[in-house]
Amino acid sequence: MGFSTNPFSFFLFSLIFFTNLELIPLVESASDYTALVYKGCAKQAFSDPTGVYSQALSALFGSLVSQSTKARFFKTTSGSGQTTISGLFQCRGDLSNADCYNCVGKLPQMADSLCGKAIAARVQLYGCYVLYEVSGFTQVSGMELLYKTCGTTNVAGSGFEERRDAALQVLETGVVSGHGFYTTNYEAVYLLAQCEGDLGDSDCGDCVKSAVQRAQVECGSSISGQVYLHKCFISYSYYPNGVPRRSSSSSSSSSSSLSSSGNTGKTVAIILGGAAGVGFLVICLLFARSLMKKHDDL
Repeated sequence: MGFSTNPFSFFLFSLIFFTNLELIPLVESASDYTALVYKGCAKQAFSDPTGVYSQALSALFGSLVSQSTKARFFKTTSGSGQTTISGLFQCRGDLSNADCYNCVGKLPQMADSLCGKAIAARVQLYGCYVLYEVSGFTQVSGMELLYKTCGTTNVAGSGFEERRDAALQVLETGVVSGHGFYTTNYEAVYLLAQCEGDLGDSDCGDCVKSAVQRAQVECGSSISGQVYLHKCFISYSYYPNGVPRRSSSSSSSSSSSLSSSGNTGKTVAIILGGAAGVGFLVICLLFARSLMKKHDDL
């Protein structure tokens, strides 16, 4: 059964085809840079009968979220006197502005649901974190261990630990020259390190060195590890068959989640776009042919 050569039929077909094409969503795989890594909540809650603390905290979060559209690190205060609340956010250095905003935008609600009215809290996602403290809260050391996780697979032997240690040494040097953020592949090991945005290069190097030492001792021969100190964090993952090619920052989520889904989505869009263009050209040619045939028949 063939298509009718009626011009109106071709016009109707093309209208339906392109309308449906516009409605086909080319969805990329959801990245996990907004997934929760850990939370830290002070045991003490603030008493807030007048709502003044809640207002200050809300204003603080509003300022942090608005700044995340144009910066990957921002520190500020809100309120006054005893109700002063200081806070900051930081996004991973390889996130785009849009991804940073999307990540930070989830933190206020998460902090509220996870920590309630705690006088201090830190919520760490794979791609960003937020920290706030009510005035007078006791400061902790920048080298204090907040969280660590080690891969469940062990790869003892075969020179793995030597290869990992060499890679981590590259990371220590790279994060200083990168002024607080560094990511690379070295000998089948994918590495990432980041320091708090206002930390100087020397202090950053010391912090990352401390995190590396903890990872070596506490993760041993684990295939991967993440160590979060108060002022920096590191991550490494070993890929025996080679580190997968990373996609753009918008679809690469964490240091241990590597994907090419973003490129796949773009390829699909190009293919569909090209197919649509060819289809439209064929429709135009057939439409012109039909008009010519109708003219010859007159």
